[in-house]
Amino acid sequence: MEFSPSVFFLSFASILLLAGGLLFKSLLKFFASDRPQGLPLPPGTMGWPYMGETFQLYSQDPNVFFASKRKRYGSIFKTHVLGCPCVMISSPEAAKFVLVTKSHLFKPTFPASKERMLGKEAIFFHQGAYHMKLRKLVLRAFLPEAIKNIVPDIQNIAKDSLQCWEGRLINTFQEMKSYTFNVALLSIFGKDEVLYREDLKRCYYILEKGYNSMPINLPGTLFNKSMKARKELARILAKILSTRRQMKLDHNDLLGSFMGDKEGLTDDQIADNIIGVIFAARDTTASVLTWILKYLGENPSVLQAVTEEQEAIMRSEQRGDEEKVLTWADTKKMPITSRVIQETLRVASILSFTFREAVEDVEYEGYLIPKGWKVLPLFRNIHHSPELFPDPEKFDPSRFEVRTCSREVAS
Repeated sequence: MEFSPSVFFLSFASILLLAGGLLFKSLLKFFASDRPQGLPLPPGTMGWPYMGETFQLYSQDPNVFFASKRKRYGSIFKTHVLGCPCVMISSPEAAKFVLVTKSHLFKPTFPASKERMLGKEAIFFHQGAYHMKLRKLVLRAFLPEAIKNIVPDIQNIAKDSLQCWEGRLINTFQEMKSYTFNVALLSIFGKDEVLYREDLKRCYYILEKGYNSMPINLPGTLFNKSMKARKELARILAKILSTRRQMKLDHNDLLGSFMGDKEGLTDDQIADNIIGVIFAARDTTASVLTWILKYLGENPSVLQAVTEEQEAIMRSEQRGDEEKVLTWADTKKMPITSRVIQETLRVASILSFTFREAVEDVEYEGYLIPKGWKVLPLFRNIHHSPELFPDPEKFDPSRFEVRTCSREVAS
């Protein structure tokens, strides 16, 4: 076919007109979303259309981004990240308003990339009867009656991990991610996890790399690779479900809780919620463990107190050279260790924020939070408030020896 410059020019012009029209439409939508509807929107900036201020957020420590915004605009401000218009809140009162007092006006949600990767049937994205049913099933699998039987297995996973680290230079966070993943799989699949552990790990490790990516499903993108891994992960879960149904055995784990005959969950609903639980448990728990090691290393007196507490438990009821098997009752004899965990959660603030979405127009403190906008309570700002926690940057587990209002905020 002969190349025609005029045809090329017309084609190129058409593309420009189409692109221009789409851009113009996006701009109109973008600026229209910024118009007050009777009440003003919170102060702040929205950045570029679609991209918003995503680059500014993730090109630095997110806490620096939030702190600078709070300093400039106050405890409530607007922005636009991961394709979503957002309202950020950083006071205990605002967090209580969104998460407790008026929680029915704000449904749990995540950016589009996470929603598609976890699955639309995951507990995070629902309210009402379905959410309550899933919550009951998850809690049932993690009640003391269910956990107490796997405490020795968790101890064995910890011992195996320590043996693998001996004599090696390790990346603490990566090793903690591997440890917590193994514990999560044990809690979800019971002893069945051994058969599928490596395949589940391989797929999930690919999946998690795209959690904070833009939801652009084109070949070669992180999002595309993650979605392929997610499909394979669902196939592995389907195989486990099929095997369990053939064996017709009861299992006292999370998958068994989801599979109960009375629950009526579909395979897709089970898969979405299994992936969701792994997501909720993995990085956050690994981060907490990593920070605990850091703070213990920096505070020798606290490390000594925790060590003495743990050694006393291991010496109790120990017979000869036989190593004591940890029990559920033993975990209730760790007050110092518990305070270290609480203070680590406060100082490190592993979950810097969470996502909610306004299900209708909401007024707060004279500002409009439009329907469909994401609302992000900034937990780190609350946990590091000097008004709530004196000397907030100091690692001091003793602040949790007496229950106070501040402790209630941190929890």
